[in-house]
Amino acid sequence: MSFTYAPLIPAKTEFDADGRLYSPVYGDVYHSPSGALGQAEHVFLRGNGLPERWRGRGAFTVCETGFGLGLNFLALWKAWRDDPQRSGALHVVSLEGHPFEREDLAGLLARYAPEPLTELGRQLAAQWPVLLPGLHRLEFEGGAVTLTLGFGDAQVLASRLSVAVDAFFLDGFAPERNPEMWALPLMRNLAKLAAPGATLATWACTGELRQTLRTAGFDARRAPGYGGKWHMTVGAATAPGRAAPGIPGGDVRHAVVVGAG
Repeated sequence: MSFTYAPLIPAKTEFDADGRLYSPVYGDVYHSPSGALGQAEHVFLRGNGLPERWRGRGAFTVCETGFGLGLNFLALWKAWRDDPQRSGALHVVSLEGHPFEREDLAGLLARYAPEPLTELGRQLAAQWPVLLPGLHRLEFEGGAVTLTLGFGDAQVLASRLSVAVDAFFLDGFAPERNPEMWALPLMRNLAKLAAPGATLATWACTGELRQTLRTAGFDARRAPGYGGKWHMTVGAATAPGRAAPGIPGGDVRHAVVVGAG
């Protein structure tokens, strides 16, 4: 089987007229003007029933489309760290087609990460990998929090994942600006990863998007939005996917590979 190497095109650090971090590729900003932390907490955490849903669990897995600066990940990590009833382990898989270089990420997090996330942001930047296509595993909290970064085309990466996902954070740029990130084939591949009871949340809210999610295998509906936006979208998988089952209870397992080549 032939393999074509597709080099990554890093994100550029540019700002719009209001000083917001802006993507010239997609013509959209990276986060709500009302605050990235508030958006992450309202849309992605509460939209997925967190932190309540991970309580009493041995492990909890989140899949995110669109890592950006990692503010959703940092907000999730902080919520997990602050919850005395948190799951034994937290695993986040995040797909990003245009990651920032390490120096740019560190500078942007120093500028945009609010005080509660500052130290976690420094830890993230310190482990940020070289920008090579594929999967990169980062570990925090002594291995209790893991971040698997998928650099490259989300559709290609999602089709190769084998993970049982408890919550989906759909956070690509707006559907009209980045339609491939919201296309039916990708949503179907994500649905195949759904663990029993899996949920989803996204700030995006159009009738076309909800229909795409329903066709893919999610029961999508409108919910109150954030920061002046009237609505967002939440939902749940209508059936478990075909991914490998999650780790039962607190039985977290480890493997060592010697001579991986």
